Amino acid sequence: MDTPDDDLEFDFFEDEPRTTEVQPSRVRLPRRSGGPRRPGPRRPAGPPRGLTPFLRLLAAVAIAIAVLVFFGLLIESCASTSKHAEYSSYMDRVATIAHSSAADGTSLANALTTPGIKIADLTAKLDGIAAQEQQNVTAAMHLDPPGPLRPENQNLINALQLRVDGTRSLASGFAATKGSKSATDASVLSQYAQRLVASDVVWDDLFLAPSKLEMQRRGVTGVSPPESHFVASSDLVSEKSMSLVLQRLQGATTSTGTPSGLHGTNLVSVKATPNGPTLSTTTDLNQIVASPDLGFDVTVHDGGNFQEVGIKVTLTIQRVPASGKAIVQTQSIPVIDPNGDAVVHFTKVDVGALIAERANLKVDVAPVPGEQTKSNNSASFPVIFSLG
Repeated sequence: MDTPDDDLEFDFFEDEPRTTEVQPSRVRLPRRSGGPRRPGPRRPAGPPRGLTPFLRLLAAVAIAIAVLVFFGLLIESCASTSKHAEYSSYMDRVATIAHSSAADGTSLANALTTPGIKIADLTAKLDGIAAQEQQNVTAAMHLDPPGPLRPENQNLINALQLRVDGTRSLASGFAATKGSKSATDASVLSQYAQRLVASDVVWDDLFLAPSKLEMQRRGVTGVSPPESHFVASSDLVSEKSMSLVLQRLQGATTSTGTPSGLHGTNLVSVKATPNGPTLSTTTDLNQIVASPDLGFDVTVHDGGNFQEVGIKVTLTIQRVPASGKAIVQTQSIPVIDPNGDAVVHFTKVDVGALIAERANLKVDVAPVPGEQTKSNNSASFPVIFSLG
């Protein structure tokens, strides 16, 4: 029996060659008739495609430059702030030393002009002042100045050291006088004291002025080197003054401690400042223009044969008739030489409450030890104040 043939093949379609699918072609429709075509709004032409990467690069470069400039300015600002802080901190510490040293100079002047002081006491005071000033030298040596100011800082140390040396020399010089009043001793003492004068010159010319210039050159503003003057007046340490100090120290006093010889001061004049007038006791009414800068200059004369020190001068202004609180100011004359004058400046005298009212202005000069005639130490002036 024959088995069915399972491998029969049936071809209902003849093989045809494969064909490519034809895409429909675009057909441009004819324009509608009925008039010319109205032009629509045209789009702005953009940059050529070839320029786009270049423009993007320019934008990136501009942003990068802006960022660099910003950070550069920020860094510069931080550096400037840091530099200013460095100079300011240094000058603040110098100011502390400067004020301390100036106070030592005031103490020295007070010691030389203390009424009735003995040589032993004066020597001890000067030694103490020198020791205090040595502490200022040590403090200056431990300062950490900005690099450009290191030479100036060394000059500051030199100025302070001159003050130590001058004060110590004066102490030993006075101790060695042993009752002498000779001109030679006075000359030696004055030479010692010139170191103190030189210290002020070194401070001003070799520290203060160069420091200002250096900070200006480096753009540091708002910071000022401090001043420091050890000698208030060179007259106090002159040879003449030292001779008079020796004369006063070596005893123009009796065994009872009462000064001998001719001593005394007298009031010379009182003048309103800044625009006058010079007051008169015989004028019915001295007219004075009041202002925020109103002051009075009082001139005092030493009519004795000795140097006088520590003389108090008091200014009193009281309404007439007396009512309310009087205006009172007191100043002191550190030292006045025989036959010499000293001017006391009373400043910023506020007379606002006395405008257009009669008042009495009185000046009193305290008598010095041994003064016999005291009637010429004071005077009263009738005054009236106006606003100009």
